Amino acid sequence: MPVYSMTGYASAQHSTASTAQDTDAKNAPSGHLGIEIRSVNSRFLDLSFKLPEDLRQFEPVLRDLLLAKLKRGKVEVRASFDNGTAGSIAEPSPRLLQRLNSVQDSVKAWLPQATALSVADVMRLAATEQAVARDWSAEIVPLADKVLVSLLGARQREGERLATMLLHHVAELRKLAAQAAPLIPKLVEQQRQRFMERWKEAMALTDGATLPEAAQDRALSEATAFAIRIDVAEEITRLNSHLDEIERLIKKGGEIGKRLDFLIQELHREANTMGSKSAANRCRT
Repeated sequence: MPVYSMTGYASAQHSTASTAQDTDAKNAPSGHLGIEIRSVNSRFLDLSFKLPEDLRQFEPVLRDLLLAKLKRGKVEVRASFDNGTAGSIAEPSPRLLQRLNSVQDSVKAWLPQATALSVADVMRLAATEQAVARDWSAEIVPLADKVLVSLLGARQREGERLATMLLHHVAELRKLAAQAAPLIPKLVEQQRQRFMERWKEAMALTDGATLPEAAQDRALSEATAFAIRIDVAEEITRLNSHLDEIERLIKKGGEIGKRLDFLIQELHREANTMGSKSAANRCRT
């Protein structure tokens, strides 16, 4: 099963010519619908929609579509449409002209001083009639599904690159742990000898008498430092265990994000712990 990243982007457009058969719509221009989906990292699934008012009614079905296929990520869905009237001159149909003439006669019968409709007024009304006639209900869901499939493909490709990078880092960490492992017995023996020497120095301060407070504190300090230093082997064992689990998860694939987050946090904790112990060793040697 592949590993999916939460980062991805996809978009698609759909253009269609009018298929209306009646006289009013035969001159309607082609329409254009565009949808884009972008996703970034997030611990949970966070959906947001930026849709035109005329497409707002489709938000619930788009939300259900995304919820069925996405589990995590901050996902933004944008949609736009163009009914094709922006760059063209809409030609009013005979039926529209007949209705406008009838309405104008009725208005003038009641308001003789009313101004007659101009050509610009008629063209604007024709464009408005064509704009509201476009219905995207048959196109928006298939187009959104197409974009979502493309987004999942992009997230899968990004996930494959991330998995390759993580496996490379795991291999490098294994090499470093393997280089450090043979040095541990020698380091522990060196620390043991140094501890015994300093312990004897602390004991010599008393000349066989009861330990004074200063000598006792020094002895306890040396014992604590020795215990901290020799614990490095356990940390390396724990580090290798975390690397094994990370490698297993990556090869398994699927929904591994939360588990991987936990293991990476544990690796950081182990690294900080080992760094603190190394710093303590340098300060005391």
